[in-house]
Amino acid sequence: MSLEHEKIIEVKNLSKEFPGVRALDNVSFDVKKGEVLALVGENGAGKSTIIKILMGVHIRTSGEIFIEGKAVDFKSPLQAERHGLGAVYQDINLAKDLTIAENFYMGQLPKTKLGLVDYKTMYSETKKVLESINVHVNPKSIISELSVAQQEMVAIGKILHLKAKLVIFDEPTALLTNEEIEQLFKIILMLKKRNVGIVYITHRMDEIFKISDRVTVMKDGTIVKTVNTIETNENQLITMMVGRNTDSMYEIQQAKQGEAVLRVENLSRGKSFQNVNFEIKRGEIFGMFGLVGSGRTEIVRCIFGADKKDTGTIFVNGKESDISSPQAAIAKGMALIPENRKEEGLALDLSVATNTNMVSINKVSRFGIIDSRKSDDQAEKLVERLRTKTPSIHQMVMNLSGGNQQKVVISKWLAHESDIFIFDEPTVGIDVGAKHEIYKIFEQLLQQGKSILLISSYLPEVMGLSNRILVMYEGKQMGILEKSEFNDEKILKLASGIR
Repeated sequence: MSLEHEKIIEVKNLSKEFPGVRALDNVSFDVKKGEVLALVGENGAGKSTIIKILMGVHIRTSGEIFIEGKAVDFKSPLQAERHGLGAVYQDINLAKDLTIAENFYMGQLPKTKLGLVDYKTMYSETKKVLESINVHVNPKSIISELSVAQQEMVAIGKILHLKAKLVIFDEPTALLTNEEIEQLFKIILMLKKRNVGIVYITHRMDEIFKISDRVTVMKDGTIVKTVNTIETNENQLITMMVGRNTDSMYEIQQAKQGEAVLRVENLSRGKSFQNVNFEIKRGEIFGMFGLVGSGRTEIVRCIFGADKKDTGTIFVNGKESDISSPQAAIAKGMALIPENRKEEGLALDLSVATNTNMVSINKVSRFGIIDSRKSDDQAEKLVERLRTKTPSIHQMVMNLSGGNQQKVVISKWLAHESDIFIFDEPTVGIDVGAKHEIYKIFEQLLQQGKSILLISSYLPEVMGLSNRILVMYEGKQMGILEKSEFNDEKILKLASGIR
């Protein structure tokens, strides 16, 4: 078979112009049968624009697209699907109030000889497709009743039902657990064996090296380079993306540490975690690491008053504190930047200014009436301070990139002048450049005498930034390590329950 016949898709000199912006500039790449091509780059590099053109959402300005050697011109997502293209998005695109089978057959319901909907065929065929990728859910289940991971697997199944030749995955693991990610990777390997081509978009470097065959790096709407994954490394990819390597990624100026600002004694909650003890000092980044199910998020939810503790005592600035609600925690100077920023940290359909002033509304209002000048001034200052990229403080937050949304969440707590910042997975779904900016915000907070509790599943991040690390395993505290004791193997052993 010639190389040309191995290509499922070939993109040549693709360009896209929006009013005043050239989003793509002569982009060329290809994907072969049974290959995973990782597409990487900072937010704004042009990855999303490529997906939308390939899936018929945007019309290209110039360039050519070939599917198995034949020129194509998609004017709609339906046309792209008919040519064998499918996409699995981070925000899963399914009809949530319909069953799995109804989603599979949307717009093409099979009929019986009497002209009625052939539900028996729908259910049996849907079940067959799902079981072919080891997904065991009832085809009659309503989508909204499924977990995020199950919905994602159903989206993949739907694409396979439509006989896709090329599947695009856009940040597919952002909301999945480690076990669910492994299940997704098994499905991708299964697709490879069936000669399906994969375009895999992610900000997670470890996934690139685990799952891809080649990597195409983008910057400012252009292709920097395409390399064989086995022939590159993380530093080289980041240098291509942002012009710097990871050697200095976690280098932030440490602050002089002071007294303990938060102390937790014998904190327990049911089966989630038991007898947790630690303290965080002023000017310290205190890390918390553990595998899925270790109890990390549950601990900070109790500390923040979002969940009720069974036993234990919390001290803030040396004084025992009864924190029975988030309002009580906020009053004590605590801030929580949650893992799921879109659902728990932001009001997506409200503006940057409104989100920024949400917690500190009393500071920008009088007699219950918001002073719009004060509110706007506060938002403008924090947009400038955090270098948040937004056309205006009146832009809806849903229209910002993941990194800039995270900056708005942080702005909300800076406006409130919080002292203890709890960051739960602060860089999930954020590109390398934005990560570095988030770390610089950490540095600013430390210099102002603030303290940070950092939860991260990414070991290089938690080791690179923390002064000390608490390791959890299935609700048990396995130990607290000093900086001099940090070691990948040691931390992972503790996180696996091995002392």
